[in-house]
Amino acid sequence: MFHVDLAPHAEREAYAFSLLDDEEKARWHRFPVPAPRRRFALCRAALRVNLAGRLACSSDRLSFGYGEHGKPYALVDGRRAEAGFNVSHCGRNGLIVFASNDRIGIDVAERTPGRDLDGIGSMVYGPTERRLLSLASGQQKVRLFYRLWSMKEALIKALGSGFSLNPSRFEVPGAMLQGARSSLFRFPHAPSNSWHLIDLGEHRFAAAFAYRVPTCSPSRSTGAPDRTDAGPIPVRA
Repeated sequence: MFHVDLAPHAEREAYAFSLLDDEEKARWHRFPVPAPRRRFALCRAALRVNLAGRLACSSDRLSFGYGEHGKPYALVDGRRAEAGFNVSHCGRNGLIVFASNDRIGIDVAERTPGRDLDGIGSMVYGPTERRLLSLASGQQKVRLFYRLWSMKEALIKALGSGFSLNPSRFEVPGAMLQGARSSLFRFPHAPSNSWHLIDLGEHRFAAAFAYRVPTCSPSRSTGAPDRTDAGPIPVRA
């Protein structure tokens, strides 16, 4: 897992653009304003470099496919690769995580005050989450709103359902509503699978990471990333 600095930087942006393939460059040109173009180029270039290294292939052999709900996966020479990854970016911060399977999700959100947090929360949060949000005020409300949102989106991305699953249909684990930094979770509509949810929030942003807990014995590899603590995210890109 690593952090990508998405602050404006002409030289870095030009180099990142040079690493994109023709399809990605065409997508870059379709963004109407500079900020989304910059975030896309820097994150996709960082993903390409690191993914190619993990798969021991050159970048020109690497491309991407998309699942039913838009979740991307890696292709090497047109064949699906045995590697999982997930990407999230917001403002000046991007996060990328890798694992041996694709049942992972990561989300990052910069805390933006001044929005109708209660109004938005009424559409995306469950009863207990809405009650906690209504009791908070000021910066506490802002931090709570984005903490809840990053955790719910990380879970949805790990599941791979996109927003075909209404986020108000489930709530984050009770222990995390009380301040815990990690917990196990089960979706109400699919209780047979367990997920590990980790709050990665820090002073720069709210963030969360989720992955499915494998059903294999503890002595076997879990397929999850080595890093599952909630400490600072290393800046490696």
